[in-house]
Amino acid sequence: MVSPKSWEALRGKRVIDLAQPMRRGMPQSPNHPPFRMALERRHGDLVRPDGGSAANELIVTGGHVGTHVDALAHVSQDGLLHGGRPAGPLQSHLGFSDLGIDAFPPYLGRAVVLDAAAAHGVASLPPGYEITVADLEQAAEGVAFAPGEVILIGTGWSRRWDSHDAFVGGRDGTPGPGVDAARWLAGHRPVAVGGETIAFEQIPAGRGHAVLPAHRILLVEAGIHIVETMRLAELLDSGEREVLLVLNPLLIVGATGSPVRPLAVLP
Repeated sequence: MVSPKSWEALRGKRVIDLAQPMRRGMPQSPNHPPFRMALERRHGDLVRPDGGSAANELIVTGGHVGTHVDALAHVSQDGLLHGGRPAGPLQSHLGFSDLGIDAFPPYLGRAVVLDAAAAHGVASLPPGYEITVADLEQAAEGVAFAPGEVILIGTGWSRRWDSHDAFVGGRDGTPGPGVDAARWLAGHRPVAVGGETIAFEQIPAGRGHAVLPAHRILLVEAGIHIVETMRLAELLDSGEREVLLVLNPLLIVGATGSPVRPLAVLP
């Protein structure tokens, strides 16, 4: 019997788009330049001799708005990046000569889904909630981990995408992993972790992005990439706890992050 080709095995599989739509005015961190797009050339601006015409746009965006991947160069602690490398010699007006998003190889592989909201019997965790180790262990019951894979954390927060101020959490905060939970995640040695909020952190009410301990632990200490502002609601509703994940940020040389459109292929 001939084994089916890999692409034949994927035929008919359900694919879930894990990216939030990018449009002007979408929720984002106030620390980053906003996404803007303008239709720079419209049909009819230039008409070719055969009657053809083309439209195109100008896009201006921060690298950390919308669904995006943080490069290891994104965060430093006391002037040091991952591996104890001083940030100064690596950075210039052209970006980073190492540890930028161009150093992230495209990922195709298994991702496990830990639904912390479902562990509490709710569709969405409350604002400012700290995800604990106990939450993650409960959500991970029966799930096997392997180094080099991806761990996705469900908070249900992507269900609030259409409520701009609530999603950003400037007043009431957003749910996310605390210090111990971040260390628990790092202990499983994933290549990346992902979540639904604009910062993969517990943001208490009224605090904003004052400090980013989970970023320090994951990016600086452990060398683990972070995917933020993911649209996980449909995946969480599916109940699947492991999926085939495609994660491929833009190849922007020296950038500290990049928009991405992750895809989850269900078993």
